[in-house]
Amino acid sequence: MTDETSQNGQNPAAAPQQPEQKQPAQPRMNILAQYIRDMSFENAVAQKGMASGADVKPEIAVQVALDARKRNVENQYEVICKFKVNSTNAGDKAPLFLCELEYAGVFLVEGVPEEQLHPFLMIECPRMMFPYIRRILHDVTRDGGFPALNLDPVDFVALYRNEIARRQQEQAAQAQGEKPADQPLN
Repeated sequence: MTDETSQNGQNPAAAPQQPEQKQPAQPRMNILAQYIRDMSFENAVAQKGMASGADVKPEIAVQVALDARKRNVENQYEVICKFKVNSTNAGDKAPLFLCELEYAGVFLVEGVPEEQLHPFLMIECPRMMFPYIRRILHDVTRDGGFPALNLDPVDFVALYRNEIARRQQEQAAQAQGEKPADQPLN
């Protein structure tokens, strides 16, 4: 009979068995596709025959909306960034142009805990697409006959937090507006 010992001099059969600790999967994201879902550019100056001159002082308003949805394939999500850029003349508020862009990406997302998936999709994915969106809006406004729009970076974290706060306020207002069924309405 032989005596088996490990390198540290202990019998391996006598050593307590420790369960293998599974390392949490590292978050991983791959961009599988990016594309323009919808885009329109309306040049009010050209349509109305307005004279461009020194009296035109453009004001630009940018609205951003985000959407994400699960695809039929495991761990794949479509994230949509919707940008609406409205330019008006500062003096008379006459419209100069309106540009609407829906830009989407298909992402493979793995290793992100379920409770962190929604913020990940609404913050990190749009952040990855933003340089492409910025370039498209730059080129479209320039090709539309206006100075190229150099869109400022978007703070997607603040945008996400504002949307969550808005939804919570909306839910609180709905909850206050509803009265239990056993109380008479005044």
